[in-house]
Amino acid sequence: FFYQRVQLSSPPYYTNMPHSFGVRARTRHMFAKKFRQHGMPHLSQYMLPVKVGDYVDIFANPSIHKGMPHKHYHGRTGIVFNVTKSSVGVRVNKYVNGRILEKRIHVRIEHIRPSKCQKEIISRVKANEAAKKAAREGGEQVDLKRHPNKPKEGYFLAAPGGDGTVTTIQPLPFSDLV
Repeated sequence: FFYQRVQLSSPPYYTNMPHSFGVRARTRHMFAKKFRQHGMPHLSQYMLPVKVGDYVDIFANPSIHKGMPHKHYHGRTGIVFNVTKSSVGVRVNKYVNGRILEKRIHVRIEHIRPSKCQKEIISRVKANEAAKKAAREGGEQVDLKRHPNKPKEGYFLAAPGGDGTVTTIQPLPFSDLV
């Protein structure tokens, strides 16, 4: 048998588009500002009081390209470990191949928001301390544990007639009309 090699006169045809693996690949909506929210950040963003140990949310501002975090860190919460002139060092956990690594990244202040993840805990600690102080002064025991919500109490519905009489409805007896 003779195998003949066929040469194509035109370049080879691809069945699909080439795949891109760029730094900002698949960030069409992630790095896009909302409607009527375009433009530069406010000056208050640059005056943000950030201290070492603060919890911050990394939220990339697409209008500032300098110091922008990688798309993986967008929306993640971390702890500040370093504060420089125009940027913030943040410790963030990253899941890689079945293990969690602590990554240290530096991000410009425009891409940082103060996190609200500790707000509920701090308010609960304050309320518990006040309750403990009141219990100490009153000389009684107080339960500070969180409990799941109990089911609602049962109640009787008022009859819908207004006069309070209940009407019983029954089907008509079968009668053969043939």
